[in-house]
Amino acid sequence: MDRFQEMQVFVRIAQCGSFSQAAEDLHIPRATTSNLVKRLEQRLGARLLERTTRQVSMTEEGKSYYQRCLRILADVEDADTAFKNTSPKGLLRVNLQGTLAKHFVMPAMGDFVSRYPNISLHIGEDDRLVDLVKEGIDCALRAGQLQDSSLVAKPLAKMEQVTVASPDYLEKYGVPTSLESLKHHRAVAYSSSVTGQDASLDFTLGQEIKEITLTSLITVNGADMYTGAALSGLGLIQVPRYRIKEELISGKLQQVLNDYPPPIMPVSVLYPQNQQVPIRVKAFMDWLTEQF
Repeated sequence: MDRFQEMQVFVRIAQCGSFSQAAEDLHIPRATTSNLVKRLEQRLGARLLERTTRQVSMTEEGKSYYQRCLRILADVEDADTAFKNTSPKGLLRVNLQGTLAKHFVMPAMGDFVSRYPNISLHIGEDDRLVDLVKEGIDCALRAGQLQDSSLVAKPLAKMEQVTVASPDYLEKYGVPTSLESLKHHRAVAYSSSVTGQDASLDFTLGQEIKEITLTSLITVNGADMYTGAALSGLGLIQVPRYRIKEELISGKLQQVLNDYPPPIMPVSVLYPQNQQVPIRVKAFMDWLTEQF
């Protein structure tokens, strides 16, 4: 059991690059993590971690041992449940994009908790490109194209997107009837932590995607503010239809350029490559697939 704990501690330190963070995540004293790693390195006769005042990194021997530890720890977890008629258990850390969580995940979360009572959930909300391994996150729910090649994306859904504006905006600038007419229009710019500031709109033209960049009076960095800016008459926006369903029904927003729809937005659950997926994570990803 001591060797198993040594592996657990070493893996978590390697992932987050910090003895203190690893101790906090594993709910053990900071001194314990140091002692376990020291004992592990003495037993193996190899230095696994390079320690500086600013960071902790793996040596070449540490990188090799790390990959073996991942396989062993995953095998142990699988073995613990392989011959038991029990549900998955343990701490599950997930990170959800806010509007997807609000509309599709959290309303049904009671079902997941009832189905898997032995899983302890820690849920974070973000729209940024998180480092799953370093931050100790098991999986993340995101919309859009995968930006990080070190992750695996399991497709969940394809969201229809629409181009919309408020009646006040359309009265002032006119209703665009062609892509050419957009030169007289403005867009609400969206500042993403992944792609940076963007005031472009994407349209499907035959088999091609045409990107058109418009001037903007305002830049926002959140989904609700993006919709709010459009409701205030500050420009055109492109969003998944589900997000503004009520505004379309009430007429607060109006769809335009129906013949040139934005490309479909994929929704995926992301998890690290080159790691065996724990049973509790598989259970959550399968449940997400059901919801979407």
